[in-house]
Amino acid sequence: MNEIIIKLIKGFPEINKHDSLADLISENLIKNSIDIQNGDILCIAHKIVSKAEGRIIHLPNIEPSSKAIYYANLLNKDPRKVEVILRESKKIIRYFKHQRQNEGTMICESKLGFISANAGVDESNVDGTDNVLLLPKNPDMSAKRLMNYFKKKYNKNIGIVITDTFGRPWRLGQVNVAVGVSGIPVTKNEKGNQDSFGNYMKVTEPAFCDEIAAASGLLIKKSGKTPIVLFRGIEWISTNSSIKDILRTKKEDMFL
Repeated sequence: MNEIIIKLIKGFPEINKHDSLADLISENLIKNSIDIQNGDILCIAHKIVSKAEGRIIHLPNIEPSSKAIYYANLLNKDPRKVEVILRESKKIIRYFKHQRQNEGTMICESKLGFISANAGVDESNVDGTDNVLLLPKNPDMSAKRLMNYFKKKYNKNIGIVITDTFGRPWRLGQVNVAVGVSGIPVTKNEKGNQDSFGNYMKVTEPAFCDEIAAASGLLIKKSGKTPIVLFRGIEWISTNSSIKDILRTKKEDMFL
């Protein structure tokens, strides 16, 4: 592998509940004059997946609990949004409000096992007032359906990565990370291989799916309606992986 192609898929339409996301992706690839090839990877922002699956919550329909009202008062957050966050969470890890912030942040362990701000509940790029968007209920299954669609329609073996934007401990800013995968390995195990000096590597295990997700963020723009990026030329071996494979076990966690 000497070079890879990273191509933004332009002109993607707004997604509504029950839209056939796979068909829309296929049509958009044709409009962009892209023929799917074996080994391609489609990196897809979760929001179009969530919208197609009807994961939009209308806040006026939410009755906040006393616990939600407690956090809302501390953090200057909408108690209805906090209630949605609590429903999407296994556990509240941290909560804080900096002086420079109008609204505080809740760091949560979501029901999917991710540690992230607000359990992935998001208000950006959602049409209408008082609406929030959740992560797909089963991102791996969502990715697998898309992968199988392209296998059946085009007889091509491709990988799918579904992404969200997370912050990182001790570092400013956010990066795209994988929240669902199908076909590709989540990591590449380099343990036992030799480096350029002949030393055997003991712990090296690149987070393959997150590297792809992060690279997609160089092209995907919040205001651009360009939620899909195609990767071509990456070497990978098809595998029956799950995003759960990249989550660190509790006994290995040194921080939480």
